[in-house]
Amino acid sequence: MNAPSPVAALAVAEIADADVEAVVALWQACGLTRPWNDPAADIALARRSANSTVLVGRANSAIVATAMVGHDGHRGWVYYVAVDPVRQKKGFGRVIMIAAEQWLRAASVPKLQLLVRRENAQAGAFYQSLGYEEADTVVFAKWIDGRKTI
Repeated sequence: MNAPSPVAALAVAEIADADVEAVVALWQACGLTRPWNDPAADIALARRSANSTVLVGRANSAIVATAMVGHDGHRGWVYYVAVDPVRQKKGFGRVIMIAAEQWLRAASVPKLQLLVRRENAQAGAFYQSLGYEEADTVVFAKWIDGRKTI
């Protein structure tokens, strides 16, 4: 008998209240959190709108993958793409990204964008393997909540 494929072994659904702690722990294990972003607040913000959510992928009932997805009606964005470090290279990242794309297609969003830190060459290579291309744009940012630039 063949082992189940990652696609069959990963059940993807929207985050539930009981998942928040495990999702934050996964993001921390993957090095995705930053001191200036409260991950629990980011999850709460995503869950407040019909235009965004956090998708979680479960393998044997454990949360092993996530993607925060949202849109403005024209462009979709994906953040916090994470796969448990001990379960990477098994196809779970591909599955969670396919789920994010499907979520945006269901909302009739024509384009998906995401940000990758320059130093994260592994993530860049992963997204290129999924057909994403580096855009010729510059991202400008400004904190509008009063904090100093970090």
